[in-house]
Amino acid sequence: MENEFRLSGNEVRQKFLDFFASKGCMIEPGASLIPHNDPTLLWINAGVSALKKYFDGSEKPASNRICNAQKSIRTNDIENVGRTARHHTFFEMLGNFSIGDYFKTEAITWAWEFLTSPQWIGFDPKRLYVTVYPDDEDAYNLWIKVGMIPSHIRRTEDNFWEIGRGPGGPDTELYYDRGEKYDPEGIGEKLFFDDIENDRYIEVWNIVFSQFDCRPGEVSRHEYKELPQKNIDTGMGLERLVCLIQDGETNFDTDLFLPIIHATEKFAKYPYSQAEYKMAYRVIADHIRTVTFAVADGAMFSNEGRGYVLRRVLRRAVRYGIKLGIEGSFMYKLVKVVADNMISYYPYLQEKIGLIEKLVKQEEESFHKTLANGEALLQDALKEHADTKTLPGEVMFKLYDTYGYPKELTTEIAEEEGYSVDEEGFIKEMNMQKERARQARGNIQSMHGQSADLMDFTQESVFTGYTDTTSKGKVIGLFKDGVRVDSISDEGDVILDETCFYAESGGQCADTGTLWNDTFKANVTDVQKAPHKQPLHHIVVEEGTIKEGDVLNGAYDYAKRQRTRANHSSLHLLQAALKKVLGDHVSQAGSYNCPEYGRFDFTHFEKPTEEQLRQVEKLVNEQIALAIPVTTEVMDIESAKNSGATALFDEKYGDTVRVVSMGEFSKEFCGGTHVNNTADLCVFKIVSEESVGSGVRRITSETKLEAYNDFKEAETYLLECAKLLKQQSWTGFKERLLALQEENAQLRKENNAQKQAALLSSADSFLEKAVEINGLNCVVLSLEGFDSNSLKSFAETVRNKLKDGFVFLSNTAEDRLTFVCASSKAAIEKGKKAGDIVKKAAELTGGKGGGRPDLAQAGGKDITKVEAVLSLVKETLNA
Repeated sequence: MENEFRLSGNEVRQKFLDFFASKGCMIEPGASLIPHNDPTLLWINAGVSALKKYFDGSEKPASNRICNAQKSIRTNDIENVGRTARHHTFFEMLGNFSIGDYFKTEAITWAWEFLTSPQWIGFDPKRLYVTVYPDDEDAYNLWIKVGMIPSHIRRTEDNFWEIGRGPGGPDTELYYDRGEKYDPEGIGEKLFFDDIENDRYIEVWNIVFSQFDCRPGEVSRHEYKELPQKNIDTGMGLERLVCLIQDGETNFDTDLFLPIIHATEKFAKYPYSQAEYKMAYRVIADHIRTVTFAVADGAMFSNEGRGYVLRRVLRRAVRYGIKLGIEGSFMYKLVKVVADNMISYYPYLQEKIGLIEKLVKQEEESFHKTLANGEALLQDALKEHADTKTLPGEVMFKLYDTYGYPKELTTEIAEEEGYSVDEEGFIKEMNMQKERARQARGNIQSMHGQSADLMDFTQESVFTGYTDTTSKGKVIGLFKDGVRVDSISDEGDVILDETCFYAESGGQCADTGTLWNDTFKANVTDVQKAPHKQPLHHIVVEEGTIKEGDVLNGAYDYAKRQRTRANHSSLHLLQAALKKVLGDHVSQAGSYNCPEYGRFDFTHFEKPTEEQLRQVEKLVNEQIALAIPVTTEVMDIESAKNSGATALFDEKYGDTVRVVSMGEFSKEFCGGTHVNNTADLCVFKIVSEESVGSGVRRITSETKLEAYNDFKEAETYLLECAKLLKQQSWTGFKERLLALQEENAQLRKENNAQKQAALLSSADSFLEKAVEINGLNCVVLSLEGFDSNSLKSFAETVRNKLKDGFVFLSNTAEDRLTFVCASSKAAIEKGKKAGDIVKKAAELTGGKGGGRPDLAQAGGKDITKVEAVLSLVKETLNA
């Protein structure tokens, strides 16, 4: 496939990276689709998403010139995928970035060179157009200088990028003219200059000049202040660029999608060449890329969060497979096609193929069952609205959104039954859902303001706390609210040239403790990393004043650190144990450790069983009992990877890393502090296990005295329970409980038998309460306190003793409402079917149930409506 085109999609990606590498840019590896340490995002959805920490100044990158190819997911307009030429749920964003380095001149010059130079993309310069912000004369003049035809430049107020408070500024957008073939009405440049939706002038590249501290709603744009660090943020969709290069009718008609489309054709009844089926093929090709990459990066199918999004994406593709005449599960067979097509840049997919195929197949099979159930729900809804012969939009939306039942299928079946459908109501519900999603996202992409003083502070600070419990360091920087100051006498932040205090990072909490000298004393309440990674000590002064150049003694809280590092080391053992018990697909999705507990988030597609958790806990305690030395090595990054050490999937590491090993059981990249020997953990206990998101589980655990105390509390509780049963120890406690349960069950059985016998013997007394209604002898009564399990046989007995009998009983017992109905043959012939009547009674009281025409039972909820139920039954008998 790739040889059919001048440049393949994989070659275009590589050319982009090579071009900017030649300009001194560091190639930043693409981040995982699942955001790491960023709760504001459901998915990585743009090239800049994983670089926010560099743009807001909270962290300095290894290089101020960066470029990347970032996989991204957006599903806010999923309905347009396949329908339009360029919408996708999964796409790759090519970006080049400057963090306070090059600016407009280089960004514009290089964009022009990359797109027009025969050495790179080789577009005809005459086919390029550009938009600029009206006040941005620099950008306008630079475009003309590099060779842009002045009449191809449009000024527009829309070219300004800002999302809430923080860095932003004007932007400029490059467009490519695809020619008259994509302008059937011959409108020409008016399409571009009047910003008319079209397929001829296609946006290729957006370049943001992040130069202002934006305050929308507070001051006008002309009053925005210049940033101390000006940045460049660009984005160019790989799929769109490849489409232009390969001259595909749409993005889908390129070698990034066609292998998937052709593989799908093998399962389908209709070919891609037939126009009415193109959308279905495009949806499937797009969505299987999304599913494959998302699951490979740790997402799982579920009913919440990103797992719910992933489920909807897959189900949409399956529905379009049905339109193509594909029977049964097929999406899982396309996973390998995606992995093989992307192998040159994403080789890691290969090792995940088996797991992805398994999960996708399970989800497909489950959805096919859902489709069958959905049709039954739809039929119930049609019956409910038989009087109006119109299916409401909210019903259609519920079937679509809650049960995954296709709207198109709902419409088709409804119209076949002679119903109209409320399209406007459905659209209204869809728009309300989008608005809820938009509000939930909020300003998720907004970035914090920059602290210029901290960003400019580059003096080195040495951490000695891996081995030392105290330190002596010179004050090299003092700050209050990010602003550098000469002295601190109350509260502020301190950077020392040498410190034993650990700054919070890698999930390990910060040290606390004391800094002092002969004239000064302060409590260290927190330690965070400054933009250049120096430990930034937050202090509350108890005595004296501190100035730059002062020398301070430091000591962290030793007992707190000992407990913290025990919990940290336990999480390394926990991750290794989870992989052994649950499978190699388990990967870390977050962690936190402090003196009181450790918390470990990990990817897994289902809740671990109690037995699995016991195995995990036992494995960790076995390693503790073995008293394994904990060793730390500083290694170059390649040697560390080759050693088999576990690394976070999307963590950015330097040239050298610390590798922490616990025998052959655990080996991980880690910059935190750890115990010297696994025996230092004393004991390990899993306190809880829960779901914290789609496909992400969380284990909270304890070590040392906290774990021991928890075990002792459980032991004490069990012993107290045993004593209540006259047991002096645990021995025989379980057996005694089982014996009591069996004895209790037998007593209940005997009691129910006696009640049923008494009830049946009183049947004759109920005959006296029968009344003649519509030619039937009817007993309609409300009872209290009767055994619900005996009611059906009792109602049947009473009915049989009546000629042409009908019996309806409502019974309230222990706040439970039960309805039982027994209809004779004569009653059934008159349309008084027991199953229908108890169903109506149940629905009136918020319950459900039904049964045979001659005998049925149902449960209700609202006991205040018993009289209303009896009235309903009598009305039904009189009808």
